[in-house]
Amino acid sequence: MAKAVQQTETLLMPKATSVWLIENTALTFKQIADFTNITEIEVEALANEEIGKGLVGRDPVEHGELTKSELERCEADFSASLKIAKRSLPSVKARAKGPRYTPVSKRGDKPDAIAYIIKNNAEISDAQICKLVGTTKPTITSIRDRSHANMANLKPRHPAELGLCTYQEFEIAYNKGLKAAGKDPEAVKAELEAKQKAELDASQDTASNSGSSGGFDFSNFMPDTSSSSTSDLREEDVFK
Repeated sequence: MAKAVQQTETLLMPKATSVWLIENTALTFKQIADFTNITEIEVEALANEEIGKGLVGRDPVEHGELTKSELERCEADFSASLKIAKRSLPSVKARAKGPRYTPVSKRGDKPDAIAYIIKNNAEISDAQICKLVGTTKPTITSIRDRSHANMANLKPRHPAELGLCTYQEFEIAYNKGLKAAGKDPEAVKAELEAKQKAELDASQDTASNSGSSGGFDFSNFMPDTSSSSTSDLREEDVFK
């Protein structure tokens, strides 16, 4: 006999539901977290308005996600867990993540971004580049082997500067690539900062040395005091 597949109900707006339960019930943070499927820390942060400030609460009873009797049962017993009410409507399915959408005006910048990553961040895998830039592996391959149709005109530019991803997303992908290569992201970052500081100090030393070694000679523009004093004496002799 085939085993029945158990369907898991999910809330449509878990954080908004959490806000409503915090404001209108005596449930514990743990009970709310278990029901909404978010962490207890997040529930506490919502209660303290550290996150979700201004978020409007959503009544799960009114929207058929929770019965009033179930709510009262769990308010009377803090060890009890709320159960989502069974609904006749099918549960909401999250849309599978596809390629990152890129505005038409930015699509021409993708090859430049790919060229930048290949040149400066070899640790980032092709799969991660696809997610960051919203491109395909064949496009990445064509830039790697320099067979891209517009290869001669490519200008490597940071994808975050082009608006294709955020700096945070880029850093996450970079750190993930370093870890995959067996490197410690923090150690690599510290080494890079030390190298940059050493280069900056060296350039400052060079600038200070060149400034002290030479200067503009103003002697050619100074009046000749010796000749002027001689002429003054001659004038005195004439008028004696």
